[in-house]
Amino acid sequence: MDDLDTLQPAPAAGEVNPMEALLADSVVFRQLHSGDIVDGTIVNVSPREILVDIGYKADALVDNRELERLDKDYLASLSAGEPVVAYVLQPEDKDGNVIISLLRAQQEQDWRQADELLKSQEVFEGVVTGYNRGGVIVRVGRVRGFVPASQLSDRWHAQQDDGGDPEQRWTRLTGQNMQLKVVELDRRRNRLILSERAAMREWRKTRKDRLLSELHPGDVLKGMVTSIAPFGAFVDLGGADGLIHLSELAWHRVEHPSEVVQVGQEVEVYVLNIDEERKRIGLSLRRLTPEPWTTVSEVYTVGQVVDAVITKLTNFGAFAKINDSIEGLIHISELADHRVAHPKEIVHEGEPVQVRIIRIDPQRRRIGLSMRQNSEDGYVEFDWRAEAQAALQDEESVDSEPALELN
Repeated sequence: MDDLDTLQPAPAAGEVNPMEALLADSVVFRQLHSGDIVDGTIVNVSPREILVDIGYKADALVDNRELERLDKDYLASLSAGEPVVAYVLQPEDKDGNVIISLLRAQQEQDWRQADELLKSQEVFEGVVTGYNRGGVIVRVGRVRGFVPASQLSDRWHAQQDDGGDPEQRWTRLTGQNMQLKVVELDRRRNRLILSERAAMREWRKTRKDRLLSELHPGDVLKGMVTSIAPFGAFVDLGGADGLIHLSELAWHRVEHPSEVVQVGQEVEVYVLNIDEERKRIGLSLRRLTPEPWTTVSEVYTVGQVVDAVITKLTNFGAFAKINDSIEGLIHISELADHRVAHPKEIVHEGEPVQVRIIRIDPQRRRIGLSMRQNSEDGYVEFDWRAEAQAALQDEESVDSEPALELN
């Protein structure tokens, strides 16, 4: 038997061996390193020191130099028992104390928040604080986040002028609120990449679902033209896009949407139809104005001479527009007194001409025009009466004005 064993009496039943108690007291604490982030609880706050329990063998002290830099409001908000996150500056100073920083830990909390946002893919709102050549800067707390130009939504691209200094391209975005998502985070490289485009996709999906359930055919609302395609124009209705088909832009024939609307233009639109299954909203511009053929007989009469513009040539005649919405046909037999083999012998597209209305058919949406009958003798009396009636109306309007009294 060892001599040591003979010197120590065996513990009584239920008693803890002193050596085991000593070992139990010597709990194995985590080994601290500079740069570690630890959770703690404030033990004491005074003007000269802040003591924090970090679960170590000794309480930690906030760096004295940091006490002078801490915001007064933040300092006043600290109290004993409050949990904090601390950054280890020194695992042990000459007096054996752990020296920590709360300022650097505040930034760490912001990194943790950013990491949670990355994991959850939650959409959050940020404010643009600056910009550079490649995009804009948005802070997540004290962490500098970057939104590359490729991750900005189309609404900003539509408002930018491609000319000028590239570094000034995003200056108008400073101070603007943005819906954002965290798409990349790298603490070692101090890299936090944000995306407005990804956030807007999710936000717009939610908004579109809501709009689809709320809108009804016949509703009239305002929106902004976001893009133009050969087949129509897309309009942002406040989170969801609707399409104005080429045929719904105007009552007259439109070759390209740019003839009627421009990107960035605010427009009032009529809701034509809603396809909830395909998540599409059909819109119209022309339905907000009267259908021209319903009033054509009130505006024009057979025998009237009007200005027109040749719009299209065919083998059987030439089409001519007499206003923005009404287009009529000059049959090949009505182009000239002599025989015409093809309309191009007399007119060409885009040419302004004078024509006489010889037929109006609102039901079939047709109006017949003639160049040959402009000076025909049979219409001389008609033209004279029309001019006389116009002159009479002018005289009546003058007579109806109050006479001037001379003092």
